[in-house]
Amino acid sequence: MMENTIRVERAKKKITQAELAEKVNVSRQTIHAIETGKFIPSTVLALKIARFFKVNLEDIFILDDNDD
Repeated sequence: MMENTIRVERAKKKITQAELAEKVNVSRQTIHAIETGKFIPSTVLALKIARFFKVNLEDIFILDDNDD
């Protein structure tokens, strides 16, 4: 399992799921599914999201301790 801080990062930038989705070329539903842990993004999508927020990948996506 993997946790993420996308919701927090969106709040900092004051953007909606739809706005983020548009920036990284996916649907709003995809962003929602990632935020709620129902979908793990591809490496490319994860990198796009991190790049959009100007943070390191591991600042957004946190691997569960059980998956080490």
